[in-house]
Amino acid sequence: MLKMPVVVSALVGLAVVGGSVLYVEHEVRSAKKRLDMPPEAIAEQASEKKQEEVPVADHTEASYCTPEFKKVLARVVDACGLSGQDARRGCEPVDVRNFASINDEDFNALFNPLADRGGIVLFDDNSDKLDPGAMKLIEEKWSERKGARYFFIVSRASKTGTKEYNLALSQRRANSVLFHLQEKSGETDLDKKVGMLWLGSQYAQLPKDYCGTWKHSRPGKPCNDQAINRSAFISWVDCRL
Repeated sequence: MLKMPVVVSALVGLAVVGGSVLYVEHEVRSAKKRLDMPPEAIAEQASEKKQEEVPVADHTEASYCTPEFKKVLARVVDACGLSGQDARRGCEPVDVRNFASINDEDFNALFNPLADRGGIVLFDDNSDKLDPGAMKLIEEKWSERKGARYFFIVSRASKTGTKEYNLALSQRRANSVLFHLQEKSGETDLDKKVGMLWLGSQYAQLPKDYCGTWKHSRPGKPCNDQAINRSAFISWVDCRL
């Protein structure tokens, strides 16, 4: 009479052999099935398997991507050097008026939904120099890309001074932000990502309300309707064109 351990060992051995036979038989049938399939079907099957394994990104647009906002965005891309077909960098008020075809208040309203996404870099009077708070905000907002394609810089100047001086000053402020991004990011294709609008003091001045509703680079410091326009608005834009 066989001892119990020997019987158990024998049964386990039979189970292993049986399982191996079934596995080999399954693999042989699978191989034959693949050989009988046309190349197109094999490629399609592999593609479907890959799609199941890779998470699909959420391409849902943000709620602020209204037809009117996307219309302005598309015209900025074409007119301000983002399309890669024009060597110019940025747009000034006359360009904005031409392609936006909306008044100051409505233009600002387009960007209001970006309050949680963007920020406002503040400058000293008659200055385009970035302070540490401004640099920190620029780097913070740039790092929050989240798959967006375009980064906007919309710079302004307060109403003190001449229109010509303020226009040039706001352009220098936009460039200060751009140059800091070039230095910190090390990216060579910023011309295809960063859109600049410098508005001077002629177009779309910000009301004082923006001091409290938008994150800016000088929290805790006095802010009024003059200070909020010595600025550059910055944000990624989550819209598809």
